[in-house]
Amino acid sequence: MPSHNQKLVGCNGFRQDRANNRREFLKIGALGMGGLTLPGLLRAEKASGITSSHKAVIMIYMVGAPPHQDMYDLKMEAPAEIRGEFKPMATAVPGIQICEHLPKIASIMDKVTPLRSVYGSPTGDHDSFICYTGRSVQNQPPGGWPSIGSTISRLMGPTNPSVPPFFGLAPNAGHPPYGSPGHPGFLGVAHGAVRPAGPIRKDMMLSNINGSHLGDRKNLLNSFDQLRRGMDAQSGMDGIDSVTQQSMDILTSNRLVDALDLSREPNRVRERYGKGDANNYGDGAPRNMEHFLTARRLVEAGARVVTLNFGRWDFHSSNFSECKDTHFPLFDHGIHALITDLHERGLDKDVAVVAWGEFGRTPQINKEAGRDHWPQVGGALIAGGGFKTGQIIGATDRIGATITRRPVHFGEVHATLYRHFGIDPRAVTLPDYTGRPNFLVDDWHPMPELI
Repeated sequence: MPSHNQKLVGCNGFRQDRANNRREFLKIGALGMGGLTLPGLLRAEKASGITSSHKAVIMIYMVGAPPHQDMYDLKMEAPAEIRGEFKPMATAVPGIQICEHLPKIASIMDKVTPLRSVYGSPTGDHDSFICYTGRSVQNQPPGGWPSIGSTISRLMGPTNPSVPPFFGLAPNAGHPPYGSPGHPGFLGVAHGAVRPAGPIRKDMMLSNINGSHLGDRKNLLNSFDQLRRGMDAQSGMDGIDSVTQQSMDILTSNRLVDALDLSREPNRVRERYGKGDANNYGDGAPRNMEHFLTARRLVEAGARVVTLNFGRWDFHSSNFSECKDTHFPLFDHGIHALITDLHERGLDKDVAVVAWGEFGRTPQINKEAGRDHWPQVGGALIAGGGFKTGQIIGATDRIGATITRRPVHFGEVHATLYRHFGIDPRAVTLPDYTGRPNFLVDDWHPMPELI
């Protein structure tokens, strides 16, 4: 059995989109760099307008693809080499059973909806792209498809000038797509995710920075703005002075810093979420319970979309011990804490939560006690958003290999999330680099079972 400290590399065939990883340099705390991005974001907000709505989405990317048949769709009548070690347990909704090692999720089954028939990955390669866009990486328009966070940033802008609309709780990972928060594609870096991880936390604590340091930062911003002025003069953009001032408002406001300061939460709430492990798991993401709490605090502060990368679920070996000992307990705890907290705070209708990976796992357990890639079907969990919960959507055959009832494409879930924001994904378009209009999703409708 490999240790989580052992170097783990992505599977053969994965795509390393290093160019898109440039968004990491656009951290809000590095004010000199931020001068290049925040004015652009705010300028785009002026162009698109701000609505008074504050719906939000928290999307949990289960890095590397979890085993759907060991979580929400156990196959007790299948042969042992398919069935595996886990047993089902009853939940808060009579007739619905899930894995015995997810007892906290079972206790709130009335507040969640497992999807047992998710499909759409075209190749079975590891990439967070389909989770964040609902689309295939193939046949993209110039610039690439934008993630849902970037799309919402472009269409709706921020709810508050001091809180950007799109955040990604993901440090860099050994396999770049595992650390992706969702890329902006043809919408450009102005609509990329703000990533408040690592040194940025200290960089944003302006109370610990004296006036001369802040002055140096303003000078840096001014130098970048001079460059911007020359570029914008050619493209006909104006109003840069007011936009730059709004950028400074973000960087000097306490609103965002306070949202990221978990010490402001009562101890009982912090204890409910716990800490987990802030270190990356192999070449994947952390199993950081505080990220669940941070996500809730960010949407309360005004964020519209928060993506959260969790763990490293690519269990080609030791699937059952990895699930039972390292991933299920923390995932179960984090989802339960987040969903119950949202309900207690009256946010369950405004905040939608989705947890999923890029595909499912093979029915056949391999000789290393693992499950391999299976793009034919996977699973997901949906909650909040005012959705109809306490139900199961979709079904697979007796070995969990093929969909037998209600296939659910990633794009359908995205269409449902856009509807949650009050956006018709089949009516609204955005132009790519060539000026060609593109619908927000492919030809998918919102899921009637949820709305």
